[in-house]
Amino acid sequence: MLESFLLLVVQENIGRLKGSGIWKIPTGAVDEGESIFEGAIREVKEETGIDTEFLEVLAFRQIHKSFFDKSELFFICMMRPLSFDIQKQDLEIEAAQWMPFGEYAAQPSIQKDGLFKYIKDLCLAKAEGDYQGFTPLPITSSVFDDHKSFLYFSKDGLDQENSAI
Repeated sequence: MLESFLLLVVQENIGRLKGSGIWKIPTGAVDEGESIFEGAIREVKEETGIDTEFLEVLAFRQIHKSFFDKSELFFICMMRPLSFDIQKQDLEIEAAQWMPFGEYAAQPSIQKDGLFKYIKDLCLAKAEGDYQGFTPLPITSSVFDDHKSFLYFSKDGLDQENSAI
């Protein structure tokens, strides 16, 4: 059953993966003033035309001295599709499709590359119900001048009777 689970995947038309034939999940950058989940929803829509609902952050990766000698944070997000008709963005995306998970996972690059392998393993664990990611909770804090922000955390193991949630 898991082998037929579908992932939305793309092939890049720019960057290091251009022309490589590697199918990967859509990625992009968060715009100034956007939350993680707003950026993820926008990027998937821009690249593939697919409307989505954000579910949770499964994991994130940090790289030091990436762009402009700054750290880069890469968030792996779980989304629920609200539409299915792909309309790819030609500038950045060479191809886009719904791919069975087993076909995605069998790609040699997915088997070898550390990041791609962990993304595959996270998807598998999530689909099997063995993994809980981080969901956003909107909060305000007087310490930060009552600005609205989002706290991302796993609700597993949190004593909800004695918390503010």
